[in-house]
Amino acid sequence: MREYVVVFLVAAAVTYLLTVVAREFAVRTGAVAAVRDRDVHAEPIPYLGGVAMLGGLFAAFLVAKHLPFLSTSQPWVWDDALAVLGSGALICGVGVLDDIFDLDALTKFGGQVLAVGLLVYTGVQFRYFYQSDGRVFSLDTAQGALLTALIVLTTVNAVNFIDGLDGLAAGVIGISAVALFVFCYALTVINDVTRATTGAMLAAALAGACLGFVAHNFHPARLFMGDSGSMLIGLVLSGSAITVTTQFAPGDLAKGADGAGSSLLPVLLPVVLPVMILIVPLADLVLAVVRRTRAGRSPFAPDKQHLHHRLLEIGHSHRLAVLIMWLWAGLIAFGTVAASIYTGRMVWIGIAVALAVTIGLTFLLPLLRGNPDEELPQRL
Repeated sequence: MREYVVVFLVAAAVTYLLTVVAREFAVRTGAVAAVRDRDVHAEPIPYLGGVAMLGGLFAAFLVAKHLPFLSTSQPWVWDDALAVLGSGALICGVGVLDDIFDLDALTKFGGQVLAVGLLVYTGVQFRYFYQSDGRVFSLDTAQGALLTALIVLTTVNAVNFIDGLDGLAAGVIGISAVALFVFCYALTVINDVTRATTGAMLAAALAGACLGFVAHNFHPARLFMGDSGSMLIGLVLSGSAITVTTQFAPGDLAKGADGAGSSLLPVLLPVVLPVMILIVPLADLVLAVVRRTRAGRSPFAPDKQHLHHRLLEIGHSHRLAVLIMWLWAGLIAFGTVAASIYTGRMVWIGIAVALAVTIGLTFLLPLLRGNPDEELPQRL
């Protein structure tokens, strides 16, 4: 556990320091977010935060290879980690080009597909699923590649979609990465196997990178992650989850904390978690398409009716709106992980209480803060 903390801190520190360099590079190259009608920032903000996050991830990877325990990991731990980070570097590069030159949607999607293709080519893809009774459900190469592409591309674009408020995307993915780390580490404890796994290492590094970046990105932001960052962290999160499916023995994924193999949820969690933690932005995406289509507009036409805009409208400040969405992300991510590992009524009672608290904070805080109508136009 201590070495994972080191990985986390290295990623956080390097990202924090490189953010200053990335900001200067963004200003010099013109990668700056202009103020648009649908935005909530009032002045141009530099992009390219993803470059700093990529540096933090690679720094954590290099340090991990020289730590006393993690350095003794099996070769596939490092091979899979390097495959995910290499694909992340490719998709980050596509994002940098988009941040500077504003690529069209088709070109950017082509870059995403290319990055996923590299991920699959280097061996990180769904291959099989272990059922709760130990039987194996195998996928052929094409099926595994298609499922991998679906999960990764969905996650990448959902993270890109949620990146609408200062600190929102980095916080949501950072929280989700911590939940993924807890899941990976708990599986090794439950099954009494080596604690060194690709999923745990990458999740710890990703959580650190998000923390280091959000220190510069929380409202008022001094730097945006841009597409270089949103696509990077989406790919690393989903890629890290996918590695879990191939690094445990038959039946291990299906074991709960009591050691019994009675649930399919842990088996499916690498597929479910990247989607579940982004269920809020995915729902926002679906609602936006329906809303715009019903109004006779293009589904890609921008507007100011996303969920984060609505949180501002009902009375939350910019920072509180972000914190509320962080709470929802934590509830979903940790609730899913807890339900997959632990059994019993107390787990569901805890999740229900957390849900009630989150709903209460979402809708009651604006009433306690009073009428923000005089403040809102200044934020928008």
